[in-house]
Amino acid sequence: MLRFPVKKIRKQFKLLLLLVLLTSAVWFTYLHINQGKTIKLHFNYGKDGERQTEGTDASRKRDTRSSAGHHKSEDTSDSREDDAAEMLLLLPALTCFLSVCWQYKGQANLHVFEDWCGSSIAQLRKNLHFPLYPHTRTTLRKLAVAPKWKNYGLRIFGFLHPYRDGDFQFSVSSDDNSEFWLSPDESPLNARLLVYVGQLGTEWTAPGEFSKFRSQSSKSRELASEIQYYFEILHKQDDMGSDHVEVGWRPFLPGLKYEVIDSAYISLYTDESNLKMNSVDHIPQTLASHIRLPEVSLPQGLERGSIMQHGADMLKPDPRDTFYSTPMINPSRLENVLPACLYSPTYVVKDFPIARYQGLQFVYLSFVYPNDFTRLTHMERENKCFYRESPIYLEKFGFYKYMKMDEEDDDRPFFFPNPDDFLEEEEVVDTEDEAEIVGTQPPKKPSHPSQTSHTSNPSHQHSNPVPTQAVREGEEEEEDPDEEEKGAVNSIIIRRERRHFPRRDGQIGRDLDKDWGRDHTRGNIRQDIRKGHEEPQPRVLQPDMDNPDPNPAEFDQDANRSNPDPDPDPEPEPEEGEMSDYSYEEVEARPGWAEESINWQRTFSVNPMDFELLRSDWNDLRCNVSGNLQLAESEVVDVLAQYMEKLNERNGGIYTLLRIINVEKRRDSARGNRYLVELELMERGRSVVRLSEYIYLLLHRSRQGEESLENTDSAPASAPASAPSAPLLCQPVMLQWRKDVMVHFVVPVKNQARWVQQFISDMENLHRQTKDDNFSIIIVDFESEDMDVEQALRESGVPRYEYLRREGNFERSAGLQIGVDTIEDSHSIVFLCDLHIHFPLNILESIRKHCVEGRLAFAPIVMRLGCGSSPQEPDGYWEVNGFGLFGIYKSDFDKIGGMNTEEFKDRWGGEDWELLDRVLQNGLEVERLRLRNFFHYYHSKRGMWNAQNKKKG
Repeated sequence: MLRFPVKKIRKQFKLLLLLVLLTSAVWFTYLHINQGKTIKLHFNYGKDGERQTEGTDASRKRDTRSSAGHHKSEDTSDSREDDAAEMLLLLPALTCFLSVCWQYKGQANLHVFEDWCGSSIAQLRKNLHFPLYPHTRTTLRKLAVAPKWKNYGLRIFGFLHPYRDGDFQFSVSSDDNSEFWLSPDESPLNARLLVYVGQLGTEWTAPGEFSKFRSQSSKSRELASEIQYYFEILHKQDDMGSDHVEVGWRPFLPGLKYEVIDSAYISLYTDESNLKMNSVDHIPQTLASHIRLPEVSLPQGLERGSIMQHGADMLKPDPRDTFYSTPMINPSRLENVLPACLYSPTYVVKDFPIARYQGLQFVYLSFVYPNDFTRLTHMERENKCFYRESPIYLEKFGFYKYMKMDEEDDDRPFFFPNPDDFLEEEEVVDTEDEAEIVGTQPPKKPSHPSQTSHTSNPSHQHSNPVPTQAVREGEEEEEDPDEEEKGAVNSIIIRRERRHFPRRDGQIGRDLDKDWGRDHTRGNIRQDIRKGHEEPQPRVLQPDMDNPDPNPAEFDQDANRSNPDPDPDPEPEPEEGEMSDYSYEEVEARPGWAEESINWQRTFSVNPMDFELLRSDWNDLRCNVSGNLQLAESEVVDVLAQYMEKLNERNGGIYTLLRIINVEKRRDSARGNRYLVELELMERGRSVVRLSEYIYLLLHRSRQGEESLENTDSAPASAPASAPSAPLLCQPVMLQWRKDVMVHFVVPVKNQARWVQQFISDMENLHRQTKDDNFSIIIVDFESEDMDVEQALRESGVPRYEYLRREGNFERSAGLQIGVDTIEDSHSIVFLCDLHIHFPLNILESIRKHCVEGRLAFAPIVMRLGCGSSPQEPDGYWEVNGFGLFGIYKSDFDKIGGMNTEEFKDRWGGEDWELLDRVLQNGLEVERLRLRNFFHYYHSKRGMWNAQNKKKG
């Protein structure tokens, strides 16, 4: 009995597999040869199937007889050349078949851009890394994907292989917006927009809904089965809805349904499986990835370039931004301009014990002139913390306390149909609210001191729900010498004509709009009817506020006496003929109800308010939209007039002041004010130079200037000084900044290829724009696997770099310390940096100006961009709590002990505050300023540092 040789087949399996592949290759070659003959035959015939000829039949015969011998002699050579050419053309196809071409079939390239808000394709194109540096690069088996995720964008591209010749129709469906681009050939440069779902971000479709919008379906497109067509899909999903995108096609015949393009008809554009994330030369760049809106999508009458710009004031040009390019004045011209004086500010806390993380309370802000427009006015629609009023107060009363309504002819309050309603409303007015509205001070209670009085106990600030005075701590208010100036400004608010509830009218009227208007929310009508039948308690507040009821809770008790049941009355069912609460019919005015009258001619008086003068130099950690403190122009003019007079006395009057570029003031009321003056000067009427120097306005107050820190803090600002003398403008000793000092940017990284590449590109651009060679970047790499960081640095154009590789998990403190340790020059500046930063071009100059060895360290405030925001559209907030971006001299950094690598070994967060504590305890000042156009990008935290991904079902 014959047995099937299973064992022999197993042993010779590889050989048999090779034999099968060779047989297939031979068959494949045979088919291509036949196809080549068919194509050749096709070219020799016309469209009607007849053989193409040149001239008449007679000429053809004559030509044939005359060249018969010549053709016979060349037939053999021509056939050999044709066969050789055909074999050469088939060699790449045969090689592709025997190697890896089969891997490209059935897949498409998929690039994912995570954690990016918005729902329009235009929003996706604003992503910093689009289209070259996605968060993830992978593949897709069919043109239908639903990750079940939020706030992401997709870019899918590859080749389309039609299964037949003929006309096709395409459609796309998605939630939210999407676009499908198709090229008439395999070139990505020829891709054009074919179909799309929406352009505003509000459009979406259900899965498989291919006919909701006119733009979803295309016209007929003629395709050939032997041609591969480049295609590209863009998709944007926000944080709502069922995310999906799919592309369908169908032959252009009536009655056929769209079918999702499956794996049999797509192939990869390129294989990215073995490429690093910073390798981007293979990624196609098309019109789809480099325009904001298709031409056809622009609204009618709106030309390209006329689209409205973002409203942030900080985006407008400012002389500070490019002042670094102006030549510096000769340093010899500044020698002996002012007399030298000792610089010893009283707010320095050297050797003063500071509790953990309490250094934040000893950092003060500087004043700036002219206005640098760092106040985020475009974000105050969400956060009004710039103003002193609490959000609850603003929600309830608005800004009516700053307005004084002009007197009415009618003494009756204008918002009320009758006085009885006003009396009922009066009963629930709180005493302190009334004092805040009217502008008078509330009477002091024995057990609760007034909030407007100076106190060193910050807990007293919470006793009054409506703050009326400064936000600053009590002890800081006591040492403030400009309190008189602020008091004058505050008196504008406090000084009010005492009248009967003049400020509360507007809000009460708005409240009654809800009760007496025609649009009623559910239940308001019945509640108002019940109110009308209740007997109001005749408890009326006196207009002069002399004897207010100390217990406002009694008002609630009185108001509820008529209803002993605390539970609300159940709403009765609407009777026959009565209108339901949910009826859409218009409510008719009931008899006895009068509509409120609106006085469109009502006018008011207002005093000019400079809210900047109400701010103090205390580092307010609660408000992240306010900008730098503003310095009074009169003070700047007085100081600079003295300085320019001294400068021209020293140099023979060769300088003329052109512009005041920047003046920064650090206030020290007990000893003197420090100024950084930056001026644009004309020298001898020919050349323009810049001056950037620290000067000191010393206040002589006899013994007060010699007092210790504790005595100065506890002494009132208005304490009389014995024999005060005129302030002295002088040159502070040991407070000169170096214009050419080396700045080292130290950055630890791990598996952040797209951000590392962006950081290197930004540093290249900084060097190219400023022509400044005196900076270097030090990157400490914790075994990044997604890119070769050292090679990227080697190929970059940065002037200097240092690459350090460290094994193990990511440790920010250790990485920063390793980078600083490689710096040999102790008289250079170290800037502890983050990876996700957009730097202004004047960043080097800003760091150098605010770092003085042994004196100053610099902690610039960065603006954190929100999700979907960019430096061109900066929506976000100032990071007032963070001190991770820190500039300091290497010698000072070593002196304080460097980073705390032991305590913050396996974690990060808080190491910047701990470093700040030690910097202050060692006698250094920390300069704190908001820098224009200094942004922290919003970025995904998925896959960062040591995070592990969890599979999601």
